[in-house]
Amino acid sequence: MLQGSDATPGIPAPVGPAPMGAEWSGRALDAVDQVLDVVHDRVLRPALLLGRSVVFGVVIAVVALVVLLLVAVAVVRLLDVYAFGNRVWASDALFGTLLCLGGFALWSKRSARSSAGD
Repeated sequence: MLQGSDATPGIPAPVGPAPMGAEWSGRALDAVDQVLDVVHDRVLRPALLLGRSVVFGVVIAVVALVVLLLVAVAVVRLLDVYAFGNRVWASDALFGTLLCLGGFALWSKRSARSSAGD
């Protein structure tokens, strides 16, 4: 039995509007939820994307540097053993010449720097 209540057994409780406190708290929770969604969409999501981009960029740069170094060592080693018959100076000179020619080509493509004092 229901003790301390006005409800009688077998008769449902009257259905009416929710008390003012329940409606207010629901609206407040909805407003907080909307604010948090906006903050997540406008601040946190771009920050997470930027962080991931930085991390992946650093990893890709390190891997590319290691691969470039290994390719350079392999080219010098192949030139030394197979092309010049264990004459290290010749493979170093050829590889150095190729790198210098590439550097000169890139240097000639540079843009002129404008000076502020002119």
